[in-house]
Amino acid sequence: MSTDNKLISFQSKMQNTIQSLAADLLTIRTGRAHTSMLDLVKVEVYGQKIPINQVGTISTPESQLITVQVWDSGNIKFVEKALRESDLNINPTVDGQIIRVPIPKLSEERRLELIKIVKNQSEKIKISIRNIRREGMDSLKEYLKNKEVSEDDNKKLSNELQKITDKFIDDIDQKISEKEKEILKV
Repeated sequence: MSTDNKLISFQSKMQNTIQSLAADLLTIRTGRAHTSMLDLVKVEVYGQKIPINQVGTISTPESQLITVQVWDSGNIKFVEKALRESDLNINPTVDGQIIRVPIPKLSEERRLELIKIVKNQSEKIKISIRNIRREGMDSLKEYLKNKEVSEDDNKKLSNELQKITDKFIDDIDQKISEKEKEILKV
């Protein structure tokens, strides 16, 4: 594989890592209801745990309410149980085949806890990005050792990899800053 393709490969890995952070941030509850808040909730039905969106339709008819319309009425109690036992601190109510999940306003204490969770997630993602960079630097050293690239090219590629890494770290910081503002917004 050429060195340029190798850099593209590492950039792609970093991009996938950033996308996983974006998906994780969507599951963190702010003051407003969002269907992705339930993405991590698994329901034990049919002898296995499956995502809640595979047993019903999730929607947000109001800014403080999520509804789950369960397709099979026999699964309603399992969906309700999964929602109650989730770490979202929610209290669902059953209304026929629809489960209503009111999203309470966040207390200041809970907002600060959520910010800590967001910062912890961002640190984990930054570590992943740095590990990818380290893997890339090791790969470039191997190319230099095997005389596949000159020292000048190696230095240029190392600098390029560092620039890519810095760009992704800045992206993480920006996403975290936006999420913090969203959490703190009243």
